[in-house]
Amino acid sequence: MRFLIELWEGFKIALVALRSNKLRTFLTTLGIVIGIMTVITIHAIIIGLNDAFYESISSLGSDTLYIQKFSWGSREDWLKALHRKDITVKEAEEIEEYATLVSAVAPTVYASRTVKYGSEKLTRMLVIGTNADYVTTSNTLPEYGRPLSDLDVDNRRYVCVIGYEIADKLFKNTNPLGRRITIGLDKFRVIGVLEERGTMLGDNMDARVIIPIGLFQKLYGSRRWVTIEVKVSDPALMDEAKDEITGILRRARRVPPQKENDFAINEQSLISDLYNNLTGALYAVAFGVGAISLIVGGIGVMNIMLVSVTERTREIGIRKALGARNKDILWQFLVESIAVSAVGGAIGIIIGFLLAKLIASATFLSASISMVSIIIGLVFIALVGITFGLFPAYKAARQDPIAALRYE
Repeated sequence: MRFLIELWEGFKIALVALRSNKLRTFLTTLGIVIGIMTVITIHAIIIGLNDAFYESISSLGSDTLYIQKFSWGSREDWLKALHRKDITVKEAEEIEEYATLVSAVAPTVYASRTVKYGSEKLTRMLVIGTNADYVTTSNTLPEYGRPLSDLDVDNRRYVCVIGYEIADKLFKNTNPLGRRITIGLDKFRVIGVLEERGTMLGDNMDARVIIPIGLFQKLYGSRRWVTIEVKVSDPALMDEAKDEITGILRRARRVPPQKENDFAINEQSLISDLYNNLTGALYAVAFGVGAISLIVGGIGVMNIMLVSVTERTREIGIRKALGARNKDILWQFLVESIAVSAVGGAIGIIIGFLLAKLIASATFLSASISMVSIIIGLVFIALVGITFGLFPAYKAARQDPIAALRYE
């Protein structure tokens, strides 16, 4: 109880001292405001980036593997992979025939073409050549109409499934099903329209056209990079499925036992790991900038508190003459230092919260202040107040009461 009374008394004295020197208090707390605001705002931005990123890559599927020449790893892996043999559709057929732990296999190839209907034209749309399993491996479902069928692929029919944005821009308020669009130089009948999916890592998922892979190779050439998408039948068997696929591909590509794989099996977790490394560095930079601002603000707090001790030397002498102990004086000035930090910290948290709201409303990021952000801010406030207020408070507590009373 005595501790709470002393805390309250010290806090009231601190507020009186702060109100009596408003400009000085403002300048003292400015560094703390900037530091806390920086930490809170950047933490909110990173939370928004995390939400956007994981929502974006969720479409890849945690149980889908992507077999390519290139690994989603380091730049050195990409340079080494340039000399590898291309992945082929034949290898996808091998996996489909011999793999026992997969439920769908979809070879995919890509090209960029102009898509037209009537007077409307869209340039540089992504054309994907694939098979009927693509709807499973990519989690790409039609909103209306139907996906590619095995008959479409086997007979190389001139049919296509178009993205939501393409349907919206080419057909406006017209139903696109059954209508013929021009892709490059050839006409295709629209059999389905994909669900709206937004963007993934900067790639517009709604600006794409899906056609049978055999027809794609006939029209645009077969010497293109192939990606084999493989849906694992049970997510718990991911490692076993990768080992099985590795064995099938090494045999199909005639890789000698002593040689390393000349292909890469990629999955969603590789992108997540790369992203976590990047955001880890961003966190370090954010807290580094915030820490520097807080140190500068803390030095300002210490300097002002030293000035305050000098100005109130006579007050210290009177309090000691009336029976105040050294720890009472120490506590009074330490609480005042914490109060200065608390005022700056509270303002910084409020400004950080407002900036996060502004970012969330003006951008695609769902930036928000979490309880973790507030706890981080409070911890910084306490550390700055105690660390930089301890020396001035100790100096005040060590004042000789006789010398303090004589001070002018």
